[in-house]
Amino acid sequence: MKGKMAIIGNGDSVLVFKSAGMDAFCAEEKESARHLLKDLAKEYQVIFLTDVLAKDMEDTLSEYAAKTYPIILTLPSMNGSNGYGYEQLKKQSERALGIDILFQEKNDN
Repeated sequence: MKGKMAIIGNGDSVLVFKSAGMDAFCAEEKESARHLLKDLAKEYQVIFLTDVLAKDMEDTLSEYAAKTYPIILTLPSMNGSNGYGYEQLKKQSERALGIDILFQEKNDN
């Protein structure tokens, strides 16, 4: 399992990762992504998941949160981000450090 990485996302979003040599798996909806994640978690150390799919899979992702592996990271799809990955990173950093290190300044123009 050492160093094995995979990505789960819709077909267009994973193509660039596949061309870079990463194992890429297509899932258009949360149920197929959930099944893929459970299968891949047995073999892969790091799994990237597009945030569109991740947002609808919080229950499944929470099962892996306390485990050492796999590390599951969310990233935007080709269609952009829905903000889920950023919010999770912010929540986890606040939990670990006790402060918000990703604060954003609000522009009131």
